[in-house]
Amino acid sequence: MKIKLNIAAFIGATLISAHGAVALESAPVLDMDTALKIAGGCRALAEAEGWRMNIAIVDRGANLVVFHRMDGAFLGSGGIAIGKAKTSANFPFSTRFVGELAYGVDGATPVVAGLDEVDGIIAFAGGLPIRAGEFHIGGIGISGDSADNDEACAKAGLEAVFKDMK
Repeated sequence: MKIKLNIAAFIGATLISAHGAVALESAPVLDMDTALKIAGGCRALAEAEGWRMNIAIVDRGANLVVFHRMDGAFLGSGGIAIGKAKTSANFPFSTRFVGELAYGVDGATPVVAGLDEVDGIIAFAGGLPIRAGEFHIGGIGISGDSADNDEACAKAGLEAVFKDMK
């Protein structure tokens, strides 16, 4: 009889736990295939323009999913690309916008003074958040050319999966 009560208690607890789990929302996850498509879109533009880029893609926890250094890309830009990706994974902003917060726009007073001094924050263009619908699922960071070209390359990467990410 005692064993049957323990089994009944276990089944009851399991059903209660399962019911609670149903209420949890599920968010999309940045998978390897999608990250590789994003990197491919960036690489295609970079090759067409003659840019040699470091391409970094991280998930929403800022964990590196894909890193690609194109032939001839600056070795020192790898860490910058990863930093841009992590900044845009940790905050739902482009690194260009982070720069505007840190330095102001057109001589205006910075909105967040000292932001550029926080370890791990990259405050110039080339990093973009990755979104799947309303969910912020990661970041892409590009480094190897001008900040504007880095950002254009990141946009090309996101455009390569835009239809899939709605």
